[in-house]
Amino acid sequence: MSNEQDYYDILGVPRNASPEEIKRAYRRMAKKYHPDIYKGPDADARIKEINEAYEVLSNPDKRAAYDRFGRAGVQGMGGGGWSAARGPDIADIFEEFFGAGFGGGFGFRRGPERGPVRGADLRYDLTIEFEEAVLGAEKDIEIEREEMCPRCSGTGAEPGTSPIRCPTCNGSGEVRRRQQTILGTFVNVSTCPRCRGEGEIVTTPCSQCHGGRVVAMKRRLRVKIPAGVDEGTRIRLPGEGAAGLRGGSSGNLYVFIHVKPHKIFQRRDDDILLELPINIAQAVLGAEVEVPTLDGPKRVRIPPGTQPGKVLRLRGLGVPHLRGNGRGDMLVTVNVHIPTQLTDEQRALFEQLAQSLGPVSYENHEQGFFDRMREVFGL
Repeated sequence: MSNEQDYYDILGVPRNASPEEIKRAYRRMAKKYHPDIYKGPDADARIKEINEAYEVLSNPDKRAAYDRFGRAGVQGMGGGGWSAARGPDIADIFEEFFGAGFGGGFGFRRGPERGPVRGADLRYDLTIEFEEAVLGAEKDIEIEREEMCPRCSGTGAEPGTSPIRCPTCNGSGEVRRRQQTILGTFVNVSTCPRCRGEGEIVTTPCSQCHGGRVVAMKRRLRVKIPAGVDEGTRIRLPGEGAAGLRGGSSGNLYVFIHVKPHKIFQRRDDDILLELPINIAQAVLGAEVEVPTLDGPKRVRIPPGTQPGKVLRLRGLGVPHLRGNGRGDMLVTVNVHIPTQLTDEQRALFEQLAQSLGPVSYENHEQGFFDRMREVFGL
């Protein structure tokens, strides 16, 4: 190859090529004539010319001097010896040659650590009753998890035998491959494919775990559910997850709580909501009624003249605070039941009552409405 070959021809770009076009052309040519790919007798000369061409054409000052005076214009400017410090985007090209495993920092890809490995965390979804979420409970659950094989004590080898050193990696768990590149000699370190990074091979696998060191086993656990949990609450049981390897600690078990809806109660934060139906006479005259709560039935006084939608607050009968002391409240909304069917006697009484009450004025109606709004929102 002639030393006077035009740098633009070496990279295969026109003389008006942009810096990005020159960069792409260099990557393409450097990859094409890489020594591991191109085996021609002029491989070294070609890659040298490609590097020199890129060093000159990627530098605006050198390129301008080369365009005016040719190679003589760049002599003394470092144009004859390609330097990695002034060269192309080495990280991009290196990654293009060898894949993303090497990364852009020239670091070696190492095999897996052979020390203790922590076990995996596990999840269990537990559905409980509304009352259990509010008041707390203890529940028995059954899980399946990986545990250290009791037969081989986690070695993977049948009792009476032992693993042997891997002949491929000589017990290191890694294999090294030296590779000559345009940037020099690099060593690719990868996991040993035979022992998978363990450094040893089980020649007589355990008859219970078949060399896997762990076995799946079912376990019954008792879970303490604190009072006040809600939908989506997560309870952590340390060390109840999968077993670790090579002396590593076990993972954790996370129990996710799901709460069944209740027939009459609803929950809003730490308050319990209840609709209480009463008849029209109880609303007008007042009464003492029995209200169901999660702590048992409670007697509640209905004031005379209670309007539909009035909220009665029963303090301390709500949900216990999960993180703190005390409980929320129970909010009882009065729902006045209007009869749709009347006996003749009831109709006569209502007609007599209607005559004695007279019509309701707009002002009195509005006042009653705003009074109820104040009661509901505590204004």
